[in-house]
Amino acid sequence: MTTRITRDEVAARIAADIPEGAVVNLGIGAPTTVANFLPSDLEIILHTENGLLGMGPAPKAAGIDPDLINAGKQPVTVLPGASYFHHADSFAMMRGGHLDVCVLGAFQVAQNGDLANWSTGAPGAIPAVGGAMDLAIGAKQVFVMTDLLAKDGSSKLVDDCTYPLTGVGCVTRVYTDHAVFDVVDGRFVVRECFGDNTLESLRALTGLELS
Repeated sequence: MTTRITRDEVAARIAADIPEGAVVNLGIGAPTTVANFLPSDLEIILHTENGLLGMGPAPKAAGIDPDLINAGKQPVTVLPGASYFHHADSFAMMRGGHLDVCVLGAFQVAQNGDLANWSTGAPGAIPAVGGAMDLAIGAKQVFVMTDLLAKDGSSKLVDDCTYPLTGVGCVTRVYTDHAVFDVVDGRFVVRECFGDNTLESLRALTGLELS
């Protein structure tokens, strides 16, 4: 058996947890792929902070409209009933608690739910905050989509974030290529393991007292 699942499989796993009727923002990068796995028989309304409500899945090459993009400048489709609005109105939706779920990437997530995803703080690093801070504090649930381990093998799940924070105590659940973790009472609780991962192997990978 494998110890990891693919990024598309992680996206499909997240899509399965989004309830019908939810208004959802998918962050820049890997989280945008969640749109491709949402069930077509459920009404789930996708929001992007550049001013669109009612996005569909990514278009095929022949169907790309250069005027239809998400916040990451990727081409998108629109569903019947979609609406367009000013950037300021979009951020008012985000800050006003009108989003049920947002899905964000992460450099680090702390056991208390702190999120660091906009900068490593390294000299010369290009900050990329976008709307992440507004989403992190405004959405009713914050789902994180990330690899469990960074390129250097260190865990992205940590006791305390060492990178600049995006939001404090904001993360609800973390979906990784090894397992799904809930943030409960200041610690990570393993909700589901993938492949041959176990609680013990995940403790070894993260160095955390998981439950």
